[in-house]
Amino acid sequence: MARPQQVGGLRGDVLSSSDMVVMAVAGSAPAYSLAATTAVLVAAGGLASPAALMWCGIPMVGITWAFNYLGRLDVNAGASYSWVGRALHPALGFLSGWSLIVSATIFMVAGSLPAGAATLSFFSEDAAKNSALATAVGAAWFLLMAGLVIRGIRITARAQWIMTGIEVVILAVFGTALWLHPAPVAAFDWSWLGFERFSDLHTFASTATIAAFFFWGWDVTANLSEETRNSSRMPGLGGLLGVLLVFGLLELIVVGVSRVMAAAEIEANSDNLLTVLADEMWPRWGGKLLILAVLLSTVATLETALLQVTRSLFAMGRDETIPPAFGAAHRRWQTPWVATLAVTGCALVLFVASNLLGSVTTIMDHAVGAIGLQICIYYGLAGLAVVVAYRKLLLKSLGNAIFAGLWPLLGSAFMLWIFVLTIPTLDGITIAIGLGSIAVGVVPMAFYWRRGSAYFRPNHLDAAKAVEVEAAYGYTPATHNSAEPPDTFHTLL
Repeated sequence: MARPQQVGGLRGDVLSSSDMVVMAVAGSAPAYSLAATTAVLVAAGGLASPAALMWCGIPMVGITWAFNYLGRLDVNAGASYSWVGRALHPALGFLSGWSLIVSATIFMVAGSLPAGAATLSFFSEDAAKNSALATAVGAAWFLLMAGLVIRGIRITARAQWIMTGIEVVILAVFGTALWLHPAPVAAFDWSWLGFERFSDLHTFASTATIAAFFFWGWDVTANLSEETRNSSRMPGLGGLLGVLLVFGLLELIVVGVSRVMAAAEIEANSDNLLTVLADEMWPRWGGKLLILAVLLSTVATLETALLQVTRSLFAMGRDETIPPAFGAAHRRWQTPWVATLAVTGCALVLFVASNLLGSVTTIMDHAVGAIGLQICIYYGLAGLAVVVAYRKLLLKSLGNAIFAGLWPLLGSAFMLWIFVLTIPTLDGITIAIGLGSIAVGVVPMAFYWRRGSAYFRPNHLDAAKAVEVEAAYGYTPATHNSAEPPDTFHTLL
């Protein structure tokens, strides 16, 4: 049964399962993440960098399972905002959604600067180092992506296929070339992936927070669930496959970089590490090729960040936990146009303010730390939410026990542990950006709670009750605005 088009809502049944995988990869932005933070990761962990990716990747996959199972119960553009609110507590749900909004907004500002710098570097390295000029060009890219997002989800997905497809091919070729490098400075050893590589908890915490930033963004698939075919299953599966693909690309290249460059050399070339390596392997054109990959990756993830923020604001506006205007969808394009315009205006103001922090590198250092804190909050809460929602079914099967219980709980504990360990290692500006922006969310939450929003009196998320309804009637009423009976959600993939 096809889902009817929701009047005044988002356009349903547009995105396919392959679109979801592409969106997850685009959201994680492997080329951008590698260019922005590989040098930071190596500086923090040295040859422990590949281990940091793996030991952060394992619990991150647990969080993807949490999103997978929660999405089967509740198809909602707000994703963790709705799930955590219904499974744990509406205040935690609201702050979970707010954490996503502020982290993605910070990223849109910080990420636009590398997009501008990468564009300028095609013409002049000196121009690429000019923060004001990079901000202006990055803002132009951001406005272009905002135009696509407001124009419709179909054209947005087509743009992602082009940008992400080219990016992944370039990264795969580059990573393979690193492994085939004729003169490595260090021979790969499987111990590079071992936990013993971390000298102490401080080293592990600092590298794991950076590694979390590498993976962050795949969960855009959950925010697009209302616009996806088979919406109770495909967003979760797409996110899972996307994370696994990104993990493979990241390990391929980080291990490759560690093989061919010493830590001191990596630190010396921190601003343009990938292009230096590519120029060495493919003189004259290799650097430009990697700049293209980074540019496409950055622009693509700007678009997915916009999708996450606007869909989250849309869900909040629809629930009247923020001004209801944010819950308005364009009559023709069926996109959250008010939310998109509001985010665009806010970002443009922040573009100007960000220049007060100094260079592109300085801005990125503060942004990565702040976003890392916010990621830990909303991923950690989602991992707890799935355990609570499925608590009555966890012992019904081995699959439920592992994929809806132990693994997400491990992911949640890891994220919250890293959050606690990391705070003492950050400077005041980063903490103020990371936690202060979340604290601001208490104001609208308190205001709309007092006004009586129904969100704060939730229908609690209970997988056992949903199974009973599905057994009796062939569908679950927990999915948002859907008349389509989903597949049996409590089975594995």
